[in-house]
Amino acid sequence: MIELAGIIILGILAQWVAWKFKIPAILPLILIGLLVGPIAAEFLSEDGSKWIEPIWNGTKGLFPGESLFYFVSLAISVILFEGGLTLKFSEIKNVGPVITKLITIGSAITFFGAALAAHYVFLLSWQISYLFSALIIVTGPTVITPILRNIPMKKDVSAVLKWEGILIDPIGALVAVLVFEFISVDAGGEFTKTALIEFGKIVLFGFTFGFTFAHAMNFIINRKLVPHYLLNVFALAAVLGVFVLSDTFAHESGLLAVVVMGMVLGNSNSPYLKELLYFKESLSVLLISILFILLAANINVSDLMLIYDWKTVGLFAIIVFVIRPIGVFMSTQGSSLKFNERVFISWVGPRGIVAAGIASLFGLKLAKEGISGAEYITPLVFMIVLGTVLLNATTARLFAKMVGVFLKKSEGILIIGGSKVSRLLGRYLEKSGRHVVIIDSNERNIQKAKEYGLEAMSANIYSDSLMDNIELNDVGYIMALTGNSDINKFAIDKFSKQFGENGAFRLVTNEEMLDSGNNPKEGLFSHTDDFTRLLEVTRKHPSIQEIALEDDAHYQSLIKITEQDEDIIPLFIKDNEGELHILSANNLSVGTIEKGFQLVYLGKVFGMEKE
Repeated sequence: MIELAGIIILGILAQWVAWKFKIPAILPLILIGLLVGPIAAEFLSEDGSKWIEPIWNGTKGLFPGESLFYFVSLAISVILFEGGLTLKFSEIKNVGPVITKLITIGSAITFFGAALAAHYVFLLSWQISYLFSALIIVTGPTVITPILRNIPMKKDVSAVLKWEGILIDPIGALVAVLVFEFISVDAGGEFTKTALIEFGKIVLFGFTFGFTFAHAMNFIINRKLVPHYLLNVFALAAVLGVFVLSDTFAHESGLLAVVVMGMVLGNSNSPYLKELLYFKESLSVLLISILFILLAANINVSDLMLIYDWKTVGLFAIIVFVIRPIGVFMSTQGSSLKFNERVFISWVGPRGIVAAGIASLFGLKLAKEGISGAEYITPLVFMIVLGTVLLNATTARLFAKMVGVFLKKSEGILIIGGSKVSRLLGRYLEKSGRHVVIIDSNERNIQKAKEYGLEAMSANIYSDSLMDNIELNDVGYIMALTGNSDINKFAIDKFSKQFGENGAFRLVTNEEMLDSGNNPKEGLFSHTDDFTRLLEVTRKHPSIQEIALEDDAHYQSLIKITEQDEDIIPLFIKDNEGELHILSANNLSVGTIEKGFQLVYLGKVFGMEKE
């Protein structure tokens, strides 16, 4: 009982430490697992026992016999299902062909290159070498996201790394399962007809069960055949059921089935999808915490001593500094990515939960079957996981600055509220070269924004989900444009530090507009225009105009005209280099006005003459 409680407590503590110091949770989790496992057994326990013992003498411990394998398999199935839920086909299309090449050409280069390195450096058999290389193909999103979260960079670069991590997980798992089946079916490693049949069964049953049960579950949820309070646990039971059922028909096909199931559900129009995702995210955090501590604790000092050699350093260096860059540069050849961006992508390639989990699962199974060299799988993969996470977590920000992908100034704009006003402004800003993201909790507004060609996402500003979104890394301005003044104020207070480093603005309230002495510094556009005025002008004159300025006096005269004319609302100043500067209600955000500058305004077209 103490061990079970201790794993959960230590796991959540590690997650908190990771959040506090902005590092991937996998790092403290593995270190805690090693501390309570092999390190405790070797240096801290008087009787040489581990503080947490997943398996002891095969039949004792927290998970005796085959039970650890079963728990690892079920936990990974839930984690991969959650990953599948986040995969939107529409977003993949926007990423471009670079992702496709990374998960195909890049994966193939890693698979064959790492196998060659493992075979010739550690003198492992070709079967074990290829299993090792298959396991390190994956670059888990749960590891990459915390690393990229605090590095402002171009959206394209962070998107490539994010989607590579999500898409490559099932590919790496499938390749690892294929190699494992080859080894299990034919210990001599020959490519046999039986092994090919097993692979066919994995693909057939994995896709069939995943696709079929995803649609069945979607039907059940949308028809409300399950009460709301049972929705999340029903989904969990369904995922575990599909995993076990598929695995029964074709051994090791369950992982593919749950990934397909998650992908199909994630791209459905179910109104309960967000709720399912929140539950699965929380469950995944708990399972990842437990898994990494268990798997690290299950390693023995003897396993670590197997790789306590200069050859380990050589293998790590080849994989990280040779194979990864070759794979990235071959995959990004001819793309729009700049050389320094390709260098950065080459540097960031941490391995995650799928690699560690499946390595422990397959390594232990093959070792029990007496396959030569199988004892190297788990410690070698853990070495790659821990080494890449440690390297990237500690150097990614510095390396981004060194190669010049670190944005010195975040020019992206986050617009809170997806009304017609926001969509009109967002389209103008996009055409002016600014990255714009619109968020709203109203799905209809989000859909209309997307029809405008704008990037929009459904989000609740009262949750913390936006804080973790790496696609907002280049955002440096906030414009709160909802019709609710309390929401606007809350958004500025909550997000200004992370997303509003260059400016955080909100619409003035009706009370502030009527009180000339109450002009907040974060007020947006003008002191005489609240949401109602913006909406009314947008309804009457849904267009944004530009007028050339001569000097500061000319600008001030035009501002006076806009204060008197209800059909004109000033928005931005465009300088001679085409840069847009957001106007504030107190009119103090504008510097020196030069000839050639332009006043950007919303409303009717009319001739404004210099006074």
